[in-house]
Amino acid sequence: MNRTEPHVREAGAGEAVVCLHANASTSGQWRGLMDLLAPTHHVLAPDSYGCGRSPDWTSDRTISLADEVAFLEPMLARLRAPLTWVGHSYGAAVALKAALVDPSRVRALVLYEPTLFSLIDAETPPPNAADGIRQAVAAAGSARDAGQPQRAAQAFIDYWMGPGAWARTPADRQPPIADSVANVRRWAHALFSEPAPLEAFRALDMPVLYMVGKRSTASAHGVARLLRTVLPRVRMVEFDELGHMGPITHPSVVNAEVKRFLESARTP
Repeated sequence: MNRTEPHVREAGAGEAVVCLHANASTSGQWRGLMDLLAPTHHVLAPDSYGCGRSPDWTSDRTISLADEVAFLEPMLARLRAPLTWVGHSYGAAVALKAALVDPSRVRALVLYEPTLFSLIDAETPPPNAADGIRQAVAAAGSARDAGQPQRAAQAFIDYWMGPGAWARTPADRQPPIADSVANVRRWAHALFSEPAPLEAFRALDMPVLYMVGKRSTASAHGVARLLRTVLPRVRMVEFDELGHMGPITHPSVVNAEVKRFLESARTP
């Protein structure tokens, strides 16, 4: 049994809020939100497997979202339920899986474009709205195999942020992102092979803030189109000027919406 634990950033006191970061990122993406919520909440932001200061996944078995949730259990064991999950992209997919595993400990969910591509494939086999990310993963994986980590990162980042995004990434930020993209096939496996059917999410009867960027990708919008039909208490917010990486490129805009939602969710 894997008994490793994540590295966790913590701030504040009160009801617990657990923030899960996107792929090719770390818990550091939540610094602004942690500062904003710390006066009223106990905010925790773990590094996922192989990111930041957390250990990597070492099993011969390809990782699943259930494994990502299990990795967080040592942290969750010391928190008083119920808690709020906040997740972005892959982190939002993990948050949804965690809510399915134990909905009794969830007060609310805050999601920015969860990437549960398995739902798109279950509705309609390829070709479908997930083809773009499928192609980006294939290109990034092939580049890694060819010993070209920068080109792999370009394929992945440009898919999510638009052509030229990788070239505009500051030089000091490129090496850690390129290193993390080594896990791109692992991430894709977890997201495309998640066994939970769409109807399972109908059981998540808690307040849900679901945020999307109007300038995001077809794959992210495809997941949103499906989940919004089954989440019983979902509030959809679309940001006209944001894309998939909104929590990182425009944190003040997204964080303000999160804070408003958490304040409303606390109201009896």
